[in-house]
Amino acid sequence: MAKYEPKTRETDASVEDFLHSIDNKERREDGFRVLEMFARITKKEPKMWGPAIVGFGNTVVKYSDGRELNWLATGFSPRKQNLTLYVTTGSEKQKKLLEKLGKHSTSVSCLYIKRLSDVDLNVLEKVIEDAYIHAVKTGASC
Repeated sequence: MAKYEPKTRETDASVEDFLHSIDNKERREDGFRVLEMFARITKKEPKMWGPAIVGFGNTVVKYSDGRELNWLATGFSPRKQNLTLYVTTGSEKQKKLLEKLGKHSTSVSCLYIKRLSDVDLNVLEKVIEDAYIHAVKTGASC
């Protein structure tokens, strides 16, 4: 079956230029801090995915109908409302980590943080690491 081609794809755009373009100083600084975390933990070069997502590593998501999608293994987006991290796996380990993280909310695959100062950065690093390991082992993105 043919691969599904999403609108959001890996691009050659500059991650640093994107982060420097963020108007909100705190969100911009938080973006650079999580950039460093993800790069150190994944040991992958950051890539822009579409105009606003910074991704690390690639994976192929396979759907039950046979479609396949090339997608980032993990990543983040410093959006206006929240710093959005694509790290939520639903694993028992992660559930326990999220209880210790600090102020945040989640959805199926996203962790939302208003500002890094609201969370325990050591726990956040463990959440990112757990998500990346999950993506690599299962071939599924967060």
